[in-house]
Amino acid sequence: MNIHKALVIGAAGSVGRATVDALTAAGVRVLASGHERDATDPAQVTALLGEADPDLVVVAAGTRPRMAPVGEQSWESFSAPWHVDVRIAFEVGRAALARPLRPGSTVVILSSGAGLGGSPLSGGYAGAKRTQMFLAGYLQREADARGLGVRFVALAPGQLLTGTTIGEAAAAAYGAETGQSADAYLKEHFPVPLDAAGVARAVVAIASGEDHGGRTVLKVTGKGIEPV
Repeated sequence: MNIHKALVIGAAGSVGRATVDALTAAGVRVLASGHERDATDPAQVTALLGEADPDLVVVAAGTRPRMAPVGEQSWESFSAPWHVDVRIAFEVGRAALARPLRPGSTVVILSSGAGLGGSPLSGGYAGAKRTQMFLAGYLQREADARGLGVRFVALAPGQLLTGTTIGEAAAAAYGAETGQSADAYLKEHFPVPLDAAGVARAVVAIASGEDHGGRTVLKVTGKGIEPV
């Protein structure tokens, strides 16, 4: 593995913690950033990059969407993922270009399959996650124009994650529409499960250059990584 130092933003969440564990097990020195830093603040993001001096940046931070039909959302709840998830990806990406990261470095933005197929019970979450995918492409375009040699990838788990707060809340909400429990819904729709550790393994594989070089949007399911 050509990764020596990594920065994981959102290390307090399930996927963030799993990613820290996977990278540490692979011998990477990891700076894990959780709630103690505000990754929507450009000054704090710049400081984090300076402290970590990373070859890999993983953006796993985001807000938990309110699970409710659009008619029961307020604008504040509907737009929250835009102000948090999109803002963090934007600030981290912009700081990575400005620094810039060393040639050969990778920035992985954790998006969601909701951004591919929609999610009518989670407000603006799906749109925010789709924008993260567009943003990875925009950042890659600018990095290439500058000859930086930095890779940007949006990684979208293509199914609800087992053992995570967001995944379980979504499974409960969508299962309730058909009278199913969360477990029954997950088993019916995603017979090959995917958990946070599976997403973390995908992050490590992408950062190691093992999967789909040149793609800015990838999807991971219980069956592995595939292009979008």
